[in-house]
Formats: sequence, C-alpha cells, structure tokens
Amino acid sequence: MILPIYVYGAEVLREKAKIVELDRPGVKEEITTLLKNMWDTMHNADGVGLAAPQVGKSLRVIIVDGSMLSHDMPELEGFKRAMINPVILEESTEVIDFNEGCLSIPDVNAVVERPKVIKISYIDENFNQKEERLDDFACRMVQHEIDHLEGILFTDRAAPIRKKMLQSKLNGIKAGKARPDYKIVK
Repeated sequence: MILPIYVYGAEVLREKAKIVELDRPGVKEEITTLLKNMWDTMHNADGVGLAAPQVGKSLRVIIVDGSMLSHDMPELEGFKRAMINPVILEESTEVIDFNEGCLSIPDVNAVVERPKVIKISYIDENFNQKEERLDDFACRMVQHEIDHLEGILFTDRAAPIRKKMLQSKLNGIKAGKARPDYKIVK
C-alpha cells in the first residue's frame, strides 16, 4: 500500500524515533507490513531511501535502494537494505560533500558533508542481526535515513548561508505549497 509522505513542518519528522521492540507480540508482523508499504511508497515517489517517520511512524526503521543508480555508480548494484534499529558503530574522519535531496522536503537540495565510511549494526527484514561497513553513496544514503530517526533533516546539516537561502522554500512547504508527484501530509 502506498502511504502519504510527511513533509517539512510535520512534527513526526522532528521526533526521535522509538526503538522497535521485537519481542513484543505481533510486532514482527507489523514491521513486515510497514516495510512492504514503505517499499511501495518509496518506489512510487522515485526515492532511494525512506525512514518510518517520513510515513508518520515514529519507529527506528529505514529502507534504502541504490540499485536504480547503479548505471552511474556500479558499486550500488544490488544495494537494497531494510534496517530495523540501525546504529552507527564507527565513522571515518574522512568526509565527502554531496548535494542531497529528500522526499520530505520536495524540490530542495543542499550540499551536506558526511563521513565517507561507516560501520553499522542493524536487524534486517528477516529479523537477523547484521553488521556492515558502508562507503561512498551507500554510506550517505544510510546516514541520511538514520538522521530522520534522530529528528534531523538534511537541511539542518547545510552550510549556514545555504540554510538562509532555503528558508523561504521551507516556509512554503510548511505552508502547504509543495506539489510533488506523490501524496503528502504536512
């Protein structure tokens, strides 16, 4: 099922998401359904990543799919992950800049500096514990989505002058002026 995407100004985007308690009865079924709906929603909106808060669920769940970018970035071939309760264990001191966008902030981009490499721990869609080292764009995608779990938007990480330049666009989104090609909630 395609869910509406919450956009800039929605309170859920600024909350610290709750840890998924996998030992609670019925939660695995709930998460499996949520993940399916998130995949449908993300692909419908032509995104490469989505966090549960972006669909109104304050839970520590993210998905990323870099496979559609693999023609330009061959290292992303087959890079598709669902991550429950992800935790960054290590990050490199080497950083890289990249122009980011977000389904929750339509038609806005800003250069963001992030660590080039991270080591991450998470539970996958089959409820198995995983640890993985990610670099370059895969690393960036995951960091962007984990930021959503902390109530951080990519625009928060932009240079101060860029933040000022974006403010009128952000205010427009908050006021309901955004008109992306997918269903949204403000």
